[in-house]
Amino acid sequence: MPHAADSSVPSAPDAVLAAVEARLISTFGEPDGRAAITFLGTDRIEVLRFPQPEGLYRYATLGMSAAPMTDPTALVADPVAGPRVELVVTVRGGQDGLLRPLATLAAAPQVEGLVVAPGASLDLGEPLWPNAPFTGFLVAEPGGLVEDLELPEPAEPVRFLPLLPMTPNEAAHKRVHGAAELQERWLRHGTDLRDQQRKSVPLGDM
Repeated sequence: MPHAADSSVPSAPDAVLAAVEARLISTFGEPDGRAAITFLGTDRIEVLRFPQPEGLYRYATLGMSAAPMTDPTALVADPVAGPRVELVVTVRGGQDGLLRPLATLAAAPQVEGLVVAPGASLDLGEPLWPNAPFTGFLVAEPGGLVEDLELPEPAEPVRFLPLLPMTPNEAAHKRVHGAAELQERWLRHGTDLRDQQRKSVPLGDM
């Protein structure tokens, strides 16, 4: 169900996060689990787990959008203007091993000055959970799972970015050929991106 823009949402961090949580619950229902992780020098990041029909689970970060992401080359960080995002991963059967990797990625803008945007690769350099065939994610376009949360200007909307697990071979292919080509290949082969033990999509055909 579409959500109307809510210009009454203030841009103070606590109010933004309360509105983000409300948007997630209105979209996915009540979470059945949550974990809070704090990294040195960062604000607390939570990861919420939402059970869905057909054995799916969605994991969503909460805390990343408290402040806008800042270009690391900027001399002064703008406390209001700039992109705000939260991350969403969908896994069939659930996989709580994702909790810490997701929180780590959500803290990256604070720790590394990283700006997370669609089309980017996020690589942790190790399996996303024990025995996982994936070491990173492709950041997909927002709007398909959770509608943007409008904030009063000059603050930008909070966007909810789906993360699509990639095998190391897929990540290497994406670096050479681009995100759009990899996504088209997934689509052409009917790849179930929610399968936590899927094999790499065939990469040698055209």
